[in-house]
This record gives sequence, C-alpha cells and structure tokens, in this order.
Amino acid sequence: MEKTRIFLTGGRGMVGQNILEHPAAAQYDIVAPSSQELDLTDFAATQRFMVATNPDVVIHCAGRVGGIQANIAHPVDFLVTNMDLGRNVIMAAHKAGVPNLINLASSCMYPRNAPNPLSETLVLQGELEPTNEGYALAKIFATRLCEYINRESQQTGATGVRYKTLIPCNLYGRHDKFSPEHSHLIPAIIHKVHQAKVQHLAEVEIWGDGTARREFMYAGDLAGAVLQAVQDFSQLPDLINIGLGHDHSINDYYAAAAQVIGWQGNFVHDTTKPVGMKQKLVDITRQRAWGWMPATALSTGIEKAYQYYLMEQNA
Repeated sequence: MEKTRIFLTGGRGMVGQNILEHPAAAQYDIVAPSSQELDLTDFAATQRFMVATNPDVVIHCAGRVGGIQANIAHPVDFLVTNMDLGRNVIMAAHKAGVPNLINLASSCMYPRNAPNPLSETLVLQGELEPTNEGYALAKIFATRLCEYINRESQQTGATGVRYKTLIPCNLYGRHDKFSPEHSHLIPAIIHKVHQAKVQHLAEVEIWGDGTARREFMYAGDLAGAVLQAVQDFSQLPDLINIGLGHDHSINDYYAAAAQVIGWQGNFVHDTTKPVGMKQKLVDITRQRAWGWMPATALSTGIEKAYQYYLMEQNA
C-alpha cells in the first residue's frame, strides 16, 4: 500500500523539524522543501510545486516567528510575510485539488481580554494583544480562509475537501531559537540562566513581576498531535486548540529552568518592562473529546531543550 504523501511547509522551523524527527513520521511520505528549494512567498512557484508533488495532505507550519521584541520592531514583516505564506500555501493546495490541509495557527489569535480558558469560538470576539497583532492577524486570515474553502466546497458538493486549523498553545523544545533577540520565553530563560551559571552571576532579571501565566507545550508533543491529526483527519474538528489544560507563572518557568541547569542565584523583577497578556490558557474541551493529550512533563521538556541548547552552543 502506498504511504500517504504529506507536503510539509516550514520543515526547517521548530515545529517542522519536530514533525520530521517524530517516530510516527516514518509511516508517511513527507516532502519538506527548504526555503532555498521553494520560496513560499512566490505563489506561482508554490502552485507548480503543489501540482508536481500531488500530496494527499498539506501541513502548513511555515511562518515568520519571534518574541515580543521582534514583533514590536517588525510588525509589517510579521503581518505581510505570514499572510503571504498562508494565502499562497492554502490557495495553491485548493487550486491543485488537495483534499486535506492542516493549518497551524497560534493562541495569540485570541482577544487580549478574553476569559480564560480560551475557547475556539472566541476568535475575532475582541481586540488583539498589540505586541504581536500583525502575526495574530495573519494567523486569523489563514484560519478564516480555510473555513471559507470548507464552506464553498460544501455548497458546491465537494464534500471530500476539508481544511482544518490547529491552534497550539505556546511551544518550546528542540530546534528552538535561543538567541536573545529571536527567542520566545522558555529558550530565552534557558539562555539567560545558563549564562548566569557559567558567568557565576548572583542574579537573573525577570521582565515584569513574574506572575503572568503561560501554557508551554513541548514541541515534540505538538508534532505527535499533528501526525495523529493526519491519521484521524475525519474525526478532527475544523478548528481545535492543542494544549496542556494547565499553565504556570513566568516565575515557575524560571525556577524550573534554574533547577534543570543547576543555577542557585536570585531572581529580580523589572516591573517597567512589557509582559503581554496576564494569562493565555487554551480550552482543551474539543481536544479531550478528540482523544489526544500531551505526554511530556515540564521538567523533562526543559531538560531536553537544555541538552539541545548545549549541543547548539558546542556545534
């Protein structure tokens, strides 16, 4: 029997690489061109590649990503690049007749003042967090485009066409970016605490008072969810959060990293710095009903991420 062929975008990014190295990936024929091999911002090139590859499923992971500082500094790039990627991949798949697509969105799509836990029905029900609004708008655009394609397909009788969106919580893990200007919270914490250890520093600074809460999933777990979604595609809701069902404070993440890394100094808080939303916990009611839960504990995940960081430092 022929393997299901998957066209994976963003195969060199954190999520893409975790998908490619996941044990379940071996049962699929995965085509994952690099950005040198295929420029996804070029619609004609993306269309040609889609037709030539003729995948059964597209998994769209490609994106321009970064932390608070990068989002604040480059909002045009985060909006336009991510909109171009979403539009080109989804429309190229649709025009090429690809029946199934999994679009990876982001929990930053949720309104900044929405009640937690964040249910899928809350998208576009309020103002977005200003610090990463451009990125969030691009993700909402791609999500809605998938919904519109489903609606039109049903109206025209093309019932086999379903384009679905996963909304993961925050991620960390192997293949993350650890440089301070590009990193998200956990890799930034790992880098900061490791530097404090090697430089014998007594203090590490935390932005804000550290009470803001975040939900971070190990990226290898998300990779498992994505590959499970390919297998269970017909059972998968059109829009579904992928999360842990619980969160931790920023202070908790610093403490967990310090324990893994073996640094025993003190944390000091700079309350003049921006911290983003107070809480961002996704509602996993649909995920539980679908039947998937993540397996990696926080300490285990941070240990794996730290080992990857050390390997990158020595590369």
